[in-house]
Amino acid sequence: MTNQQITINRLKDKLFYWYGLICTISGILILAVFLYSIIIEGWDRLNWQFFTSLPSRRPSSAGILVPLLGTLWIMVLTTIIAVPIGIAAAIYLEEYGKKNKFAEFIEVNIANLAGVPSIIYGLLALEIFVRIMGLGRSLLSGALTLSLLILPIVIVSTREALKSVPKTIREASYALGATKWKTIWNAVLPSAAGGILTGVILAISRAIGETAPLVVIGAMLYITTIPTHPLDDFSVLPIQIYNWLSRPQKGFIENATAAIIVLLAITFILNGIAIYLRNKWQSKVKW
Repeated sequence: MTNQQITINRLKDKLFYWYGLICTISGILILAVFLYSIIIEGWDRLNWQFFTSLPSRRPSSAGILVPLLGTLWIMVLTTIIAVPIGIAAAIYLEEYGKKNKFAEFIEVNIANLAGVPSIIYGLLALEIFVRIMGLGRSLLSGALTLSLLILPIVIVSTREALKSVPKTIREASYALGATKWKTIWNAVLPSAAGGILTGVILAISRAIGETAPLVVIGAMLYITTIPTHPLDDFSVLPIQIYNWLSRPQKGFIENATAAIIVLLAITFILNGIAIYLRNKWQSKVKW
């Protein structure tokens, strides 16, 4: 390689470095502008009355109690349904089904499902959960729908966490006479727990921001009763935001921006917990 080629390659490296830096800064600035405008417009609306009031046709009296509780219900139910199934499927695919044709078939379909638009899950859930199973527009229908949506994410992230566990841990367990399942339960899963939790939290944070599949299954745009049972009708923060933004009154726009701040805060908290667990887990693995 000549000196001229070396100089050209170094120049390309520097140009790509500055190009990437400019794109990163531009994205951060655009996001900062959006966040600033949302906070400025909706911050004054964040008070105790806003968090404890029911939806109302008057902007000054409307609150997010019902959709906030609906979001918490959906988050808990989705976690209960999706996490055990997703982790169990990942364990089977990674630890038992590596040379199994059926497992390969499942793996290909999981990879395909990860790229399916969320509204398709809503159409599927409308037919199966709402009509065939007769669950109606309930919290359980919404949780089952979002569980289908995040299952590929949970499975893929769990498999990656299991892959990152050093082989020496498995070999040491086998050397002590442990069975395959005992090795997985007592050695592999505890070592991969941080990565699994990270994937689960990121999946849940995506689920609570989804609107399209819940609208398809008939989640209520306006509901004034607090959900107390998995079969109750429900609303969630994204749907409430959509409802308020469709209103012409300025007060509802302020309510929507305030609700966006709450939803962003929940998402940032979940993502922050995921990042903390990932860093803590990585430091343990390196150690």
